[in-house]
Amino acid sequence: MSALAKYAWFVLVFNVGVILLGALVRATGSGAGCGRSWPTCQGEVIPGLEGATAIEFTHRAVSGVALVLVFALAVLIWRRVPKGEVARVGVTVALLSIIGEAAIGALIVLSEWVADDTSVARAIAVPLHLVNTLFLLAALTLTAFWLSGGRRPDPESNRRIWHWILAGALAIIFIAASGAVTALADTLFADDSFGADFDGDAHFLTRIRIIHPVLAVLAASIGWWASTRTELGRSKATLSLPFLVGAMLLTGSLNILLGVPVWMQIVHLLLADTLWIAYVLASAEALQSPAELSSPRSAHLQADT
Repeated sequence: MSALAKYAWFVLVFNVGVILLGALVRATGSGAGCGRSWPTCQGEVIPGLEGATAIEFTHRAVSGVALVLVFALAVLIWRRVPKGEVARVGVTVALLSIIGEAAIGALIVLSEWVADDTSVARAIAVPLHLVNTLFLLAALTLTAFWLSGGRRPDPESNRRIWHWILAGALAIIFIAASGAVTALADTLFADDSFGADFDGDAHFLTRIRIIHPVLAVLAASIGWWASTRTELGRSKATLSLPFLVGAMLLTGSLNILLGVPVWMQIVHLLLADTLWIAYVLASAEALQSPAELSSPRSAHLQADT
């Protein structure tokens, strides 16, 4: 594996860490730790680091590092990878996605959709932020895959499974978005019992948080049925999918039973990100063109840079 490919995998893992830290900000209600101030924190470059301010500032700092890492990856690929290679497309999408992450984050802070805010606007912004995050992870995963010798997708020879893969991706994105809303409701209304969700005076966020677990179980069942009719190969990524889905269902159930503790929310999100990355890898492997297996370009990308 080339040095550039190793760096791409590192950038992917680093961004997963940033995402988990962002979940910690939400789960601990630290989103207002820097006040209505962006990109500074409390109007300062380096504020007093304690409590919510320390958590929020740390997240902003590592997010800035992630932006620099992705930008550096883009520069390296644009300089070293030949024109026409799909890795260039992947890193461009990744760069646009991480810029979108910063923009959405700034909007949330400046609009004060943080801490105890229960507005409809926040309920819309949070899942949109997560969907953009999934695009970022997908783009980084594909970029690293292609730099590691993976071949470009071939829609013609793999047409019969394209629709299955697209349907699965859309299902995961939709379930993840509903999970973001549920996590927000769990944070804002952590003391409310499950039965209270259906009271006449219940907040709309608590009323809809039941949607996520129902969709997750339904999608897992449909996914199992679809997997018996779709050949995605026998790669490590593909073989890990049923175990990751099972772990997601298990930790989701435990999360509810334990009263949504912060640490379990982080574990559940880590599994969700891992499941998404594994699905993207499995899809890329299933869709790649066999015609490029020994192409000069593939050999060039696998050369140590």
